[in-house]
Amino acid sequence: MDFETVMQELEALGKERTKKMYISNGAHEPLFGVATGAMKPIAKKIKRNQPLAEELYATGNYDAMYFAGVIADPEAMTEADFDRWMDDAYFYMLSDYVVAVTLAEADIAQEVADKWIESGEELRMSGGWSCYCWLLGNRPDTEFSEAKLAKMLDKVKDTIHNSPERTKSAMNNFVYTVGVSYLPLHEKALEIAKAIGPVEMKRDKKKSTILQASENIQKEADRGRIGFKRKYVRC
Repeated sequence: MDFETVMQELEALGKERTKKMYISNGAHEPLFGVATGAMKPIAKKIKRNQPLAEELYATGNYDAMYFAGVIADPEAMTEADFDRWMDDAYFYMLSDYVVAVTLAEADIAQEVADKWIESGEELRMSGGWSCYCWLLGNRPDTEFSEAKLAKMLDKVKDTIHNSPERTKSAMNNFVYTVGVSYLPLHEKALEIAKAIGPVEMKRDKKKSTILQASENIQKEADRGRIGFKRKYVRC
């Protein structure tokens, strides 16, 4: 399938209602409004195709950029490629659900995410913390340094309330994910989550969201889901 065909197929799948929902979350034109599940049949035909993914991502069209993440070959991407993708990720659904997800399947995931976390830029930091969430929810505990993750939890406790809004959300999600998906630090993550307490995330033209990691970790513990791992990172 070539670039033109994919763009035509995506456009045909667009729905006005979905488009409005994406725009309310921060997407802007150009976009078609394609539900992510509707992309699966096209993705099955293409599988992985990095050159096509690059063409689609470069359009600036939200749906094409999302689909680029679905068919990208993370192992063919360098740190510079991921940085370039992050430069063009103009809102959190791209930084956290496209770029961070794609990075989570690359061998260089942790080193790139670490740099993003230290960058001081809202969406880069958000993408970095989110990448760890995708990693922790999928990879074996043995792939992580317990000491490093413990330090990261302390960093969240010390800085979350003064961090940019989208970064707050990703940091909160990091504490939750460590608490649920990384057994060695379940207790510490729960303690940190309680120490942090409710986190207010302000949103443009919308009511603030109150994030509460401790309650959510406890809910998963009550369901017996501590240690949960996903089979796949990308859909």
